[in-house]
Amino acid sequence: MIEHLNRRQFLKLTSAMGVLPFIPSCVLQKTYWAKAEKIQHQLGAPTIPRREFNLDEYGAKGDGLFKNTQVFEAAIKACAAAGGGRVIVPKGRYLTGAIELTSNVELHLQAEAELLFSTEPNDYPKVLSRYEGVELYNYSPLIYAYKAQNIALTGRGLINGQAADENWWSWCGSPKFGWQPGMPRQTEDRNALFDMAEAGVAVEKRQFGHGHFLRPSMVEFYQCENVLIEDVTLKDSPFWNIHPVLSRNVTVRGVTVTGHGPNNDGCNPESVNGMLIENCLFDTGDDCIAIKSGRNADGRRLMIASENIVIRHCRMRAGHGGVVIGSEISGGVRNVFVEHCQMDSPELWYALRFKNNAMRGGVIEDIYVRDVTVGQVKFAAITCDFNYEEGANGEFTPQLNNLQVDNLKVKHAIRVLDSQGLDNAPIRGIRLTDCQFNGVTQASIVKNTQQLILDNVAVNGKPVSSL
Repeated sequence: MIEHLNRRQFLKLTSAMGVLPFIPSCVLQKTYWAKAEKIQHQLGAPTIPRREFNLDEYGAKGDGLFKNTQVFEAAIKACAAAGGGRVIVPKGRYLTGAIELTSNVELHLQAEAELLFSTEPNDYPKVLSRYEGVELYNYSPLIYAYKAQNIALTGRGLINGQAADENWWSWCGSPKFGWQPGMPRQTEDRNALFDMAEAGVAVEKRQFGHGHFLRPSMVEFYQCENVLIEDVTLKDSPFWNIHPVLSRNVTVRGVTVTGHGPNNDGCNPESVNGMLIENCLFDTGDDCIAIKSGRNADGRRLMIASENIVIRHCRMRAGHGGVVIGSEISGGVRNVFVEHCQMDSPELWYALRFKNNAMRGGVIEDIYVRDVTVGQVKFAAITCDFNYEEGANGEFTPQLNNLQVDNLKVKHAIRVLDSQGLDNAPIRGIRLTDCQFNGVTQASIVKNTQQLILDNVAVNGKPVSSL
């Protein structure tokens, strides 16, 4: 019978019977990691014509003072009109406002090239975007594309958001980031946006931007296909760093993301189908990688999951979580594969983190992790939290089904697992195989969690059969 059911169908059947069968780990790994390989093989690089357009030819000045916004626009327009190609940013510091890429265009930063983004909100026109999982018209992300195909952002240069405390970060409303009473803050606009979404206000009427205080992302490609972001360094984003939305076939490779500002998530795929994140370094003020799919009513309105995502050979330093799913998760997440990553920082809260609640709803399922090494995390190695923010105060049922973790090695974590479902929404199907947890000083928290299986798990050097 097993041969004629996929894993999800089989677990659903056996769960209804009140049992979770023991299937050898080697059998499981062969099945689901074959799917990860298939996802990687299906992803392809964007097709960019072999033409070059040097920014210098359009009057650029790399002195850090001259504003090059129109120069970038002219070079990208010329490149697109010719049928596509590579826009070269040579050595220098190029002050600019928003940059918008179009189909068949690659923006390439040579070594020692720096994009120095303006801190003037007026340099960012309104575009369709998502803010914390809700659609709106807001300040353009610093680098943006909409409904484009075959686009790339590459090179060894630096993308500097310049979001120091007094610029963008203070809008978060926290004194930690320079806000003081009487200064602008996001709170009122954020609440207004969320109220609009819950009331079903049309997206076209959700107009923010100039005169409002919702910070833009650094790089956002919206409804795009065949995307490559490679080798660049991103520093001090106003908000989230890399944010592909409703896009397909996305690769993020060899990227470094730094910045400890508010909501400085490293890479947030949102309602993305088919993505590879590899050989990247994240040192952030929030989650390193956070997979999302829309918030509350707006996420359910679109109902598009993030799925078929492979994360491998990445390093995570500071952050609220190494690999995170949620909390804007109403459209669901499935088929995520994480392998051969290294995480280590006293300011990294968790290695694996899952955030949901009864306002979000959404199904998280089929998450596979293997061969991850963790030096130090601040709290638990793994947390599955259905009490995040609003907790049980909602009408929608969060679900987390089938989390498989193989060969997770942790040198220091206060506790192994913090897994807390809701009374009417238990977490189901966590399986830890060949895992070692050291430096553990507190017992795991396991509430409203069913079908937790330990297979060759050791805590502080001693084999354990339960947590």
